[in-house]
Amino acid sequence: MDSVTDAKPEAGLYREAMSRLASAVHVVTTQGGDGRAGFTATAVVSVSDAPPTLLVCLNRRIRSAAAFRASGVFAVNTLRGEHEPVAQAFGGRLALSGEERFGVGDWHEGRLGVPCLAGALASFECRLVEMRTIATHDVLVGRVEAIALGHEGPGLIYVGRGFRVL
Repeated sequence: MDSVTDAKPEAGLYREAMSRLASAVHVVTTQGGDGRAGFTATAVVSVSDAPPTLLVCLNRRIRSAAAFRASGVFAVNTLRGEHEPVAQAFGGRLALSGEERFGVGDWHEGRLGVPCLAGALASFECRLVEMRTIATHDVLVGRVEAIALGHEGPGLIYVGRGFRVL
């Protein structure tokens, strides 16, 4: 039988429990006055299909957070199985920062001027319609204005503190 814990959900316990949830991996990007910026995210959720809207959670402590708040546009690039190096670059696991991260993967400018990953399972270009600060994160709500679909195939997921192909 699994152990049952009535422990108060402190941060470490919460992070451990969340590490057991499998999530699709995305790289969220923007383009602003200071250039391109991006981060790896698993907290991406569909909000509505009429109008198409999605939600992204952005840690306010990352260097690129200000760029997302200022730009008003962003892209959510859903990664294929072979895009683990892209996820690592934008997740801070490689010794790359800022513009250097865009040297990993094949990037092009989308319709809204945001970086889109060639070969992504899907790229959603969004206009920011609402932002709320909740605890350590900004919740970005974006209206989807353009979608590019890549070839179907295995996607990259994150579970158990590691990447897997599904």
